[in-house]
Amino acid sequence: MIFDLTSNLIQTNQTLAAKTAQERVAFALSEWQPNILLSSSFGAQSAVLLHMVTQAWPEVPVVLLDTQYLFPETYRFIDELTERLHLNLKVYQSPQSREWQEARYGKLWEGGVEGITQFNQINKVEPMARALTDLAAKAWITGVRRGQSSTRKSLETLALQDGIVKVHPIYDWSNKDVHQYLTANDLPYHPLWFEGYVSIGDVQTSRPLTADLTEEETRFFGLKRECGLHLGESI
Repeated sequence: MIFDLTSNLIQTNQTLAAKTAQERVAFALSEWQPNILLSSSFGAQSAVLLHMVTQAWPEVPVVLLDTQYLFPETYRFIDELTERLHLNLKVYQSPQSREWQEARYGKLWEGGVEGITQFNQINKVEPMARALTDLAAKAWITGVRRGQSSTRKSLETLALQDGIVKVHPIYDWSNKDVHQYLTANDLPYHPLWFEGYVSIGDVQTSRPLTADLTEEETRFFGLKRECGLHLGESI
């Protein structure tokens, strides 16, 4: 039976909490395939979910939001994993080029929380909304985890956001779990991981982890953690 959005998500999450990440992926695919996609930032540990989901459905649409400000290492990492895992990659970006944005608005990331929020709305939130519409998605798989920040501590397998089911198969994984999966499957970390970057986004708003920072403070100058894609992670 197709999952009913009006049914009790709490009970379903309780059931899925006892399942493995692979079983959670299998559940999501059984309910929403083909109206389901996987988003990836191709960040530090992104190879885990890219591998896990494509093992279950090789043709899953993989949405990349190209802000046009990613690290050169990230673009090369995207190419490497796309070729290696035969990804069905779908690249979305703002219709405004980075040059046009800077001409219109200046360097938004220098404008505090308000400027960062506007940058993310233009380069992440709007393109993701377009991807969800274009791909007729009813569900969206992401790799967010509880341990990544204080804003994600209440994550469960399933959540509702703007009428879309969010699926978090590895929400309860630790960095050790991630490392073990990568090692067991001979998968790479993002190359900047070895330079101290634990959360990798845009060049201008990502910093390596140092003794005076928490993981979430390495993004957006510590002013905010979320870019707007993963807000509303509640039932």
